[in-house]
Amino acid sequence: MNRALVVIDVQESFRARPLWETTSDLRIADQVNRLVQLSRRAGDLVVWVLHSEPGTGDVFDPALGHVRLMEELERADGEPLIHKTSHNAFTTTNLQQLLTERGIGELTVCGIRTEQCVETTTRVASDLGYQVTFVVDATATNPIPHRDAPAGRSVAELLADPRTLPAAEVVRRTEYALAGRFASIATVDQLEAAAGLPAQ
Repeated sequence: MNRALVVIDVQESFRARPLWETTSDLRIADQVNRLVQLSRRAGDLVVWVLHSEPGTGDVFDPALGHVRLMEELERADGEPLIHKTSHNAFTTTNLQQLLTERGIGELTVCGIRTEQCVETTTRVASDLGYQVTFVVDATATNPIPHRDAPAGRSVAELLADPRTLPAAEVVRRTEYALAGRFASIATVDQLEAAAGLPAQ
């Protein structure tokens, strides 16, 4: 069965937001690069996904120039780059067609944000019949405000609110929600070890 790595929304849009400083892993691109290199060595397809919200005037509006891969990442010739406008990478793209044409049955997923676009893509992929590996330490996210918190607060106010869910807890809860139901959970070290490569 052919495999693909789907790299979701590891884009400069997130760095352009004040919330970036609260991200669970500011070096997320380094972890993603390790996965990309591992996938290329194995002959797996690497698919790059970017989130786009045209006409919104925010950091996800392509007109502002932030909807591009983080500068540490480099897409190789022939690797698909798709743009989505939904949380999951399937609904508003040709991803499923692309995977079907290449006989892909197994997916490895990583990216930003852990509980949002990466988790949603994982759930949809599972429902579509793919075997999914969710690489938890190659995802990143931010603290989540309480549902009753007022909009437009500063980062300091968000972090000072005891009702805010810390980023590490968001990642932990996502891992629990997905494991054994929608995906297998792995770390980059585990995947490198399984491939016979020394952990970094």
